Amino acid sequence: MRFSTLLLLFLYSYIKAMDIKESLKDVIGVELENFNQALRNSLSTDNALLKGVIDYYLQAKGKQIRPMLVILSSRLFGEINDATISAAVAIELLHNASLIHDDVVDSSPLRRGRKTVNHIWDNRVAVLVGDFFVSTALQSAIKSNNLNTISLIAALGKELATGEINQIETADDHVLDEKRYFNVIKQKTASLFSSCMLMGGYSNGADKEQLDAVEEYGNKLGLCFQIKDDIFDYFADESVGKPTGSDLKEGKVSLPLLYALQTCSDERTTQMRNILLKGNLTDDEISLLIEFAKERGGIEYAQEMMLKLKAEAEESLSIFPDSKVKKILVELLDYIIERNY
Repeated sequence: MRFSTLLLLFLYSYIKAMDIKESLKDVIGVELENFNQALRNSLSTDNALLKGVIDYYLQAKGKQIRPMLVILSSRLFGEINDATISAAVAIELLHNASLIHDDVVDSSPLRRGRKTVNHIWDNRVAVLVGDFFVSTALQSAIKSNNLNTISLIAALGKELATGEINQIETADDHVLDEKRYFNVIKQKTASLFSSCMLMGGYSNGADKEQLDAVEEYGNKLGLCFQIKDDIFDYFADESVGKPTGSDLKEGKVSLPLLYALQTCSDERTTQMRNILLKGNLTDDEISLLIEFAKERGGIEYAQEMMLKLKAEAEESLSIFPDSKVKKILVELLDYIIERNY
């Protein structure tokens, strides 16, 4: 791809990101400030070491898409309340606990371009800080005074852990199956997004039809988010927080390569399968697999899959009247699919 084309794509993605940030600031800017204050308050501690780790974490909070979804979902049904903010804090803490623990499992030195907790301190500290986040997440869920939210946070912790185990098992057993891939990303990623939408609805008295609709939206959005993240692994850009081929180094085969392997059964495909089954891939072997996925249309297939999921997500929102919040939720789908980081 020519540099000029890459530059245009970057500028388009940047403009879209700025547009949605302005929309979010206009609609839920005050609520996001309240959320961040509640997040800081929930993590208050007198322990110097723990405080140092928490301060480091708060310096790079990420995009905060998940708490935004809780707040946006709640706004679909009325004004934001304390239960909404408590639910948003709970799910953000649980999400970040899972990231801290994932970095320990994967021995990751970087996340979002910054050194991980386990890399700066060590695995002992990282595991305990992750546990601290989990317990604080449960406390925040209890503050919502909503049994559905508390139950969902508890169930979500099990779902995330199961998803991680399934991913490890899939990689270790060299399972090359698209259905298995979608099951794993539904557990590890989409479950968080759909839970965010449900919690927002719980906090403002949504009925079953409305809850089913926002849950479906969150599920499809989460699948798009993970597929896009996986596409990044096929391109040389460490700004997204992981080097090219990092998933393959860990034995994780994502959608573009899975598609390339299932399109035909020629000699080259057999060669690629044999490389994967061997395990402990070299950099040269990873480059071969990445180029194979690109040549066989794997990136295009993944992009088409995101567009299909986007259409299904938009359809799930059709039961709601037009509003600023609904417009942002649709724009968020575009942003997730078109982002460059």
